[in-house]
Formats: sequence, C-alpha cells, structure tokens
Amino acid sequence: MPFTFKPLAIPDVILVEHRVFSDDRGRFCETYQSHAFAEAGIPSAFVQDNQSGSRRSVLRGLHYQIRHPQGKLVRVLAGEVFDVAVDMRRPSPTFGQWIGVRISSDSHSQLWIPEGFAHGFYVLSEWAEVLYKTTDTYAPRWERTLIWNDPKVSIEWPLAREDSPILSEKDALGSRLDQAETYSWLQLAPRAGGGVE
Repeated sequence: MPFTFKPLAIPDVILVEHRVFSDDRGRFCETYQSHAFAEAGIPSAFVQDNQSGSRRSVLRGLHYQIRHPQGKLVRVLAGEVFDVAVDMRRPSPTFGQWIGVRISSDSHSQLWIPEGFAHGFYVLSEWAEVLYKTTDTYAPRWERTLIWNDPKVSIEWPLAREDSPILSEKDALGSRLDQAETYSWLQLAPRAGGGVE
C-alpha cells in the first residue's frame, strides 16, 4: 500500500504518509488514489485545488466557511509549514480543540481536515508552496476567520522567540472562539445535490 492513514488526537483529522521510492535519478510517490482515500474516510469528491506561496513567518488563517464548508487535503510542494486545524463543530466533544502538524516537501505527508474545522498554517522555511484540494468551492460571502492567538484555543505556534507572524489585515481581525460563528451538525449534513449547506 503506498499510503498510511493515521488518525490524530482529534480522530477526524488524518495524517496521510506516503511510500517514497528513491534512486540515483530522484524520487517518486503516489499522492492520491480515490478508492484508498475513500476507504480511510476521506471523500473523493474534491472540486477545487488551491495553491499559495508564502515567505518565512507568514501565518495564514484560521479560515473556514460557515456555509458551504470545505474539507481540505493539504500538502506542501516546497518548504515546511506548521499546519493547524481547530474543531468549530459546537456539538463535538472536541469543540474548540486544535491539532498542529509539521508537514513539508521532504516528508511527503498530507493532512486531511474535514468540514467543520478552521484551518491555517505558519511558514517555517524561507519559502513554502502549499497545495490543497477542497470538497467545496470558495464562497467569500461565507468565509470566517478565527483569530490565530485566541487564548481560549491556545495554539502552540512554533514561533521564533523574536518573531511575530506576518498576517493579512483580515487575519489580524479574526474573531475569538466565544464570538465566532460555529457549526451545528445540521449545517454539515449532505444536501440532496451532493454538496453541503
């Protein structure tokens, strides 16, 4: 099997590790098989790919869409990031808890973040290219931002001692968890058309 699927402390979030074949020419690995991922509980109905490039100390997030929520399969094409997911599903036993994982182009790992989570990352390398597949399209009207340093969530970002993250204006003005819009299970239920409302 070219993949290993590892549920994390919040079991719905899954670390995907890949078998890498290397020789004197370079290396090769399979990054996606719809049937293998579906068997691991990761849907195959991806509808959009996004790619961003960011310099060291950029922090993007924590983003989510309160309607048309997006599941995200995240990988790093170049560099290294600290990737974070926060459970925004109010009925969940892990509501408000976070998972953080270092993923890099060298590790060839991916992180599956299901619908109902806020997502963000902090760049650890000089430059990072991040690619992620989503289960729904971008809907700016419904996008929300959870503030990256909410003391109630207490994410342990691996910031350098002298470092302050580089934020967009939108991300600097994110909401705290106790003021943020959150999900009910009803919002995450499949619609008749195959998407989510």
